[in-house]
Amino acid sequence: MKEIITIFTIAVALSMDTFSLSLGIGTGNISRKRCLFFSLLVGIMHFIMPLIGNIIGNKIVSIFMLKSNFLLGIILIYLAITMFIEIIKPDEKPKNMNIINMFLFALGVSIDSFSTGIGLSAITNNMLLAVMFFSVISFCFTYLGLLIGKYANRMLGIYATILGALLLIIMGIFHLCKY
Repeated sequence: MKEIITIFTIAVALSMDTFSLSLGIGTGNISRKRCLFFSLLVGIMHFIMPLIGNIIGNKIVSIFMLKSNFLLGIILIYLAITMFIEIIKPDEKPKNMNIINMFLFALGVSIDSFSTGIGLSAITNNMLLAVMFFSVISFCFTYLGLLIGKYANRMLGIYATILGALLLIIMGIFHLCKY
């Protein structure tokens, strides 16, 4: 149960940047069909990227004789710091959300799940469960962000990013303390 809560918490934290960016994109004129396709693309990327990250992470851990908890803790804190930096940077909303831009967006917001996949072995041996959580939650947060973005204030996106970054810091410290 503790493992599932940890995976769920990380999945939510990883999806917060997607949610906040989707709010901004949702303020544009995007159809529900495109919202669904866009969300599905983000979900697929959040499924694939941690698997690739885990394969690479296992190689890094074995080569450098690192403990995966330490590596995951550092990665989660790094991701939180980058999320805080994103808050400071000016808002960059893609002007034209064609298929290529959607794919690039999905790839960009799933880089953090790639990084998390590097240390995911410290949390679970059930990679399929973890990536399914990442995928489904990122899909839901993206879709929800796009729909709310049509109606919501941009400030909500900043608060979602702050919450996601704080969750990542807490999880990072937790894993560093296990080291």
